[in-house]
Amino acid sequence: MVSHYRSVFTDETKLDLNYVPHRLPHRDTELQLLMKFFSFLLQFPEKMAQRVIITGDVGSGKTVLSQRFGTDISREAGKRGINLHYVHVNCREYRGSLFLILHHVVSTFHPSFPKRGYSAEELLSILLQILDEEKAHVILTLDEFESLIEREGSDAVYKLTRLQETRQNKPQRLSLVCILRNLKAIEQLDTSTRSTLQSNIIRLERYSKQQLADILNDRISLAFKPLAVLEDTVSLIAELASSEGGNARFGIDLLWRAGKYADADGLDSVTPDCVRKAVSSVVPAMRKSELTNLGFHEKLLLLGIARCFKESRKAYISLSEAEQFYAVICEEFNEKTHSHTQLWKHLQNLSSLGVVKTEVSKVGSRGRSTLICLPKISAEDLEKELSAIIEKERA
Repeated sequence: MVSHYRSVFTDETKLDLNYVPHRLPHRDTELQLLMKFFSFLLQFPEKMAQRVIITGDVGSGKTVLSQRFGTDISREAGKRGINLHYVHVNCREYRGSLFLILHHVVSTFHPSFPKRGYSAEELLSILLQILDEEKAHVILTLDEFESLIEREGSDAVYKLTRLQETRQNKPQRLSLVCILRNLKAIEQLDTSTRSTLQSNIIRLERYSKQQLADILNDRISLAFKPLAVLEDTVSLIAELASSEGGNARFGIDLLWRAGKYADADGLDSVTPDCVRKAVSSVVPAMRKSELTNLGFHEKLLLLGIARCFKESRKAYISLSEAEQFYAVICEEFNEKTHSHTQLWKHLQNLSSLGVVKTEVSKVGSRGRSTLICLPKISAEDLEKELSAIIEKERA
């Protein structure tokens, strides 16, 4: 009998980190600003060149923003009969070498262009000659711009930014978008080079947890079957991505991995425990020594938390739910339960060690409740590890 492969995905390529979605949640303003900075290219393409810096933390959407902009402005230019090319280069992939970067740009026009026999200056001259011959314009995006600065210093950047000064009364052909994590990198440049770059800066703030959830839900609608990803699953991934500095890229990768674990286990939905399995494959799971060094009742409480999560499909449980499972485990081992206050202290220690995460939630008029999240390891794996450690200690 042939078993039919089931999957929670409809199109997992929509979770590829190179995929550029049509919509960029919470980056509309920045996208419009980029289009405004370069609007002259659509109106007076030969009159001026532009230089823009995009800066922000890892996973703040710098690369996808610039690529979405590149696609949009190229399409708009095509409608107007303007020969505009958007070329995106990751400087780190080209070892921060201006020669290799320029060779790549020239190769977009002449794919078989030789790699030897030219200097970076000659390649720059050849590129401009090609653009003049083809009446073309290029927006060159230098991603991970720090790599070019670190390897080549001010000279390389100066050559790119002051290009037009050597072409008096000739059409402007080359504009730049420079992407970097931290503006401090350009402090390494000399004053005159720095001044050519710092006029137009777009700063991307870190995504909040809610913004990350919006981004994840947007991708889920493109990549998964309807209702295949639980709301608690999204909340947990958003929480983890938020704790990684608002890193949307981390969150999207985690979502994809969690989907693969759901498929591997033959599930019809992506549960929070799929996320825990996924995160332990990305972030090193807690070491056995971290669990062994816990106090005995901390281990029992954590075992109760693991069992509670194993039985539920939730991203968060309350301390009172954990206490119920802890009480059952104490009965199993013929141990007297610790008080609620003691358990709360145990939980704070587990939280400070990063074994669990806690947050306080309002519960209507009854006050506040402590919620527990298990971020680093799947409930099943944690239960196995703790059970083995506890049995060994008891023996």
